Amino acid sequence: MKLNLVPREIASLRRKLLVWYRANWRDFPWRRGRDAYRIWVAEIMLQQTRIAAVLPYYERFLARFPNVTALARARETEVLKFWAGLGYYSRARNLHRAAKQIVREHGGKFPVAHEKALALPGIGRYTAAAILSIAYDVPLAAVDGNIARVLARVFAIRGDLRAPRNWQRLGKIAGQLLVPDAPGDWNQALMELGETVCAPRSPNCAACPIARECKARELGLAHRLPAPRKKRATESIRIAAAVFLDARGRTLLTKIPGAHDSALFSRMWQFPAVAVACKNGTAADELAAHLQSELRIAPPAFMALPAASHTVTYRAIALLPFLASMESLPVAQSANFRAVPLAKISSLPVSSATRKIARAVLTHTAKLSTTDLSG
Repeated sequence: MKLNLVPREIASLRRKLLVWYRANWRDFPWRRGRDAYRIWVAEIMLQQTRIAAVLPYYERFLARFPNVTALARARETEVLKFWAGLGYYSRARNLHRAAKQIVREHGGKFPVAHEKALALPGIGRYTAAAILSIAYDVPLAAVDGNIARVLARVFAIRGDLRAPRNWQRLGKIAGQLLVPDAPGDWNQALMELGETVCAPRSPNCAACPIARECKARELGLAHRLPAPRKKRATESIRIAAAVFLDARGRTLLTKIPGAHDSALFSRMWQFPAVAVACKNGTAADELAAHLQSELRIAPPAFMALPAASHTVTYRAIALLPFLASMESLPVAQSANFRAVPLAKISSLPVSSATRKIARAVLTHTAKLSTTDLSG
């Protein structure tokens, strides 16, 4: 398809946006140089995660794994430990697998060839285009949600942008607008504009460097485009978790294949847990049955603690902690079970949900200690 802009207008749009970007770009660690490894790690972390949330994790991750060789040599458990809290843990696993492949097949250098980059675990079309254009000046147009929104407004594209026909159209537009001798800056300029000015709900058209070229602004549609996506219905899930606590303050974590983890515990160390269909009153019974049938643990006497809320994409999760205080833990430490001080569960790779369950128990025990002291 052809753009509704003549070459002179395209040149003006490119110039205005690049001038704006080079004067207003935000200083992030991955923008201080063109190290493909650092750019790659940032792009993976930034998938479905806000920049503010990524920054501290990025710094810690790079301090521990400063290059692709260090990442490839690490154990998966160590990688997950430094990723813990960012969520979407398949990203970390794919990053680790890709690092091994880069060392094995590409001499430790992120491949420049587009098809070889796409062959790496966790690398899709947008990620490959972003990394290769920014690190190596490969003329590839990147299209993510921010860029799609900017282009949809500039060219007044209606309908669901993720519909195949519209997404293909956006890809073609992005390719035609791409600045061949500065593809990395151009892709980042579009991203930056979408993140800081052409925001989803409140575009700041007065501050936009290409407002005069924007068809949506001209038609008074800037606040209505792009069309909102249909949201998936929220799925409510209740997870009952057993927190065993011995006289030494240690708890029991498990990592048994097939245990309930799905998108919640991400195949990392977790408290013994099960999805329950009932209310609090009988959740303990379902948890006890799970412990006995699946983990061969004799059900102890449980104390129900206040529920904690957790959200993963379209899932609204109620975490139901059940505390079992005992003299000694019911299972010996093994490949599938670990005894660890409750306050130090982060010494193992655990998910945010597991941390929330631990926090609920720690809060409860702290209140008990305070009560004992005051009594």
